[in-house]
Amino acid sequence: MTASDTRAPEMSRIIKLDRLPDGAMRIEASEDELRRLAGRFGLPAIHDLAATIRLDREGEAIAAEGILTARFDQACAVSGEAFANSVEEPVALRFVPAYSHADTGGEEEEIELSEDELDEVPYEGQAFDLGEAIAQSFGLAIDPYARGPEADVVREDNGLNDPETGGAFAALAALKKD
Repeated sequence: MTASDTRAPEMSRIIKLDRLPDGAMRIEASEDELRRLAGRFGLPAIHDLAATIRLDREGEAIAAEGILTARFDQACAVSGEAFANSVEEPVALRFVPAYSHADTGGEEEEIELSEDELDEVPYEGQAFDLGEAIAQSFGLAIDPYARGPEADVVREDNGLNDPETGGAFAALAALKKD
């Protein structure tokens, strides 16, 4: 177990299996949670993060579907300058008992996952953390190569648009010359 495995979730919302809410529920991150999540995801700031989720029991599994929205500042992949960005993403998760993801005892077995199985989140006991699942969904929704409004200007100013002098291969060629 690594140190990151033992950290407390920045945005925890424990949902007890015997107390599933009727209808949709709204989860909003507090200012402290926004600050801590910004640090976790390497963002200059998160201004708001919210999700409206409906939970439905499917046997021992719980289906969670809804929409996640967030407004945040992000560093441009080209210039490094912070710019305002946002996401509005559908969320579709299945919380399943951890024993359904049990280890096969060291045997390596090739398995194929259906589309429904790709977003399964195992839980132990009689509750699951919907807040952490929303935080992880947000982290996956962030474009790591997002380009800010000044990206094209920076690329042009630094000769990155010219196929002869710009791009990864030109940078490698310049290293080779040294």
